Amino acid sequence: MPPKKDAKVEKPMLGRPSNNLKMGIVGLPNVGKSSFFNALTNSSARAENFPFCTIDPEESRVAVPDPRFDWLCDFYTPSSKVPAYLTVIDIAGLVKGAHEGQGLGNAFLSHIKAVDGIFHLCRAFEDSDVTHVEGDLDPVRDLKIIHEELRLKDEDFINKQVEGRQREVSRLGQGGTAADKAKKEEFEILKKVQKWVCEDKKDARDGDWNGKEIEVINQMYLLTAKPVVYLVNLSERDYVRKKNKWLVKIKQWIDENHPGDILIPYSGAMECTLSEKETADEKEAYLRELQTKFESPIPVTSVLPKIIVTGYQALQLIYFFTGGPDEVRAWTIRKQTKAPQAAGVIHSDFEKGFVMAEVMTYEDLKSAGSEAAVKAAGKYVQKGKEYVVQDGDILYFKAGRITDSKKK
Repeated sequence: MPPKKDAKVEKPMLGRPSNNLKMGIVGLPNVGKSSFFNALTNSSARAENFPFCTIDPEESRVAVPDPRFDWLCDFYTPSSKVPAYLTVIDIAGLVKGAHEGQGLGNAFLSHIKAVDGIFHLCRAFEDSDVTHVEGDLDPVRDLKIIHEELRLKDEDFINKQVEGRQREVSRLGQGGTAADKAKKEEFEILKKVQKWVCEDKKDARDGDWNGKEIEVINQMYLLTAKPVVYLVNLSERDYVRKKNKWLVKIKQWIDENHPGDILIPYSGAMECTLSEKETADEKEAYLRELQTKFESPIPVTSVLPKIIVTGYQALQLIYFFTGGPDEVRAWTIRKQTKAPQAAGVIHSDFEKGFVMAEVMTYEDLKSAGSEAAVKAAGKYVQKGKEYVVQDGDILYFKAGRITDSKKK
C-alpha cells in the first residue's frame, strides 16, 4: 500500500480572516484623497447598473469590474445581477507627528487600524492654488512621512506589549504547563516582531514570518501589516502623456523599501471630470478631447477599474460565481477558503450540512457554450470538504440539512 501523501498545509495570511474587508485611502492633506474617493464612487454609481450603497459620507462600496461576470450575465440573462464589491473608506489626512497626536492624529490612525488595506495616495503635480502641507512638492518625502507615522504608532504599541508581557512571562519561571509554554512562545515571537519593526525600522508586512508568527501578528492589528497599493496623482497632461519626473523616483523608492508593491499613476482631475459626465457619449468625447489636446498616440482611458481590482486583490479576496435565470452573483471569499466555508457565505445552513460542491470553471463554460456540454466533456466535477475554491469557479452546493439542492 503506497504511503499516504502529506497534506499541504497552507501558511495563514496576514490580516483578518474575513470576506468583509475594507481599503482605506491614506495620505497627507491636499493630495487628492477626497477627489479620488468621489470619482471612485461617482463613476461606479453612474457607469454600472448595479445597486450602489453609500454607507456614510466617508465609506462606500464600489462594484468590482470583471468581464467574466458580464459574460455570465449575458449568458444566463438573469433577473438579478449582483457583482462583487470593494468597500473603500476616505480617511482624513495625516501629518508629521500624527503618532503623537498631531493634527488629530490619534483619531486618524484609529481609522486606519479599522481598515484592512491601504490605498497610499501621494501628489505629483504642481498647483499654486492647492497648498502643500510640507511647503513644497516632494512625493518621495511624503511617502516616507506616512510610512514612518504608521511604523512609529506600531512601535509604541509593540513596546508596550513587550513591557507588559515581560512581567507576566518572568513570573512563569522554568517549565510550567502547556499554557505557560504557549505564553512564552508568543512572547518570543513578540520580541522578534519588536526587533523587526522597532529596531530594524521595517514594516511588519515585509517580514518573512512562519504560520505561528502570523497568527500572533494578526492578533495585534498592526498598521504596517496591512497591504499597500500606491496611487500617484498626476495632472491631466502628465497622465495622458505618461510622463512625470517623480514617477521613476517613486518607483525606485518602492522597489528598494517594499519590493512587489504596486504603483498606479492616475489623474484625480481627469477622473473627477469624467465621473461627472452623464452619458457614455459625453465620457468618450471628453477622453478623445484629452487625447487630441495632449497629442497622445494611444486612446485615453480611466484607470479606476484597475485600481478597484488591484485593491480587491491586495486584500487577498477572490470570488466564485453562482448563475441561473433568477440571479448571477459573485460571492466574495478570501483566498484558501474551502468549499464548506464558501457555502456558508451563501447561507450558514449550507456550511453546517455541506455534502458536496459541484464545480465548473468559467473558462470551461465559456469554451463549451453550455452546462450540458461541460458535463459531456467530463469537466463538471464534484468536490468534497477539502476542496479549496478557486477564483472564478462556478459552484452549486448540496447540503444534507436542506430538503432541496440549492442553486443560489
